[in-house]
Amino acid sequence: MPDDHVNNSAVNEPVQAAAAPRLERKASGELLAHIDGQGAPLEDVRVARCFPWSVSDCYISVRSKEGKEVALIRDLEALDDASRRIVLEELRDKVFNPKILSISHCKREFDVTRITAQTDRGEVTFQLRTRDDVRVLSEGRALFRDVDGNTYELADLQQLDPSSRKHLSEFF
Repeated sequence: MPDDHVNNSAVNEPVQAAAAPRLERKASGELLAHIDGQGAPLEDVRVARCFPWSVSDCYISVRSKEGKEVALIRDLEALDDASRRIVLEELRDKVFNPKILSISHCKREFDVTRITAQTDRGEVTFQLRTRDDVRVLSEGRALFRDVDGNTYELADLQQLDPSSRKHLSEFF
């Protein structure tokens, strides 16, 4: 007997719904996803950005609690207002991705670069092992992935003060 909560069409393919899923939050905080073609709503789903990160309002994965993709939101504009609000709240609250506003310290020692930055979420200090920990998305825009796997976004190098730009010059 098929389970209404499982996509039986293919093992690893997301549900290809005719319409974007509708998301709602239960009083407990748990997310439900209503997907066309599924009987009951999928419970305890998660959302995650897919690549490319440079298109942050597109390609949002809806995943089961086991981590399996059950739907793909190609564009947040396809969602109803309430669902869009829920997705944006989840991405903001569950994904630690502060925006770098300035760099106060940057020092390389023992093959590790230690950076102290002011971000939109306060001051942080993080460490990079290699240049590969910096993904340049476009000229002046980059993501820094620290040794703990956290990411920090630099939206525009040219918007930083001269001292901050100098600290980051080795990465651009």
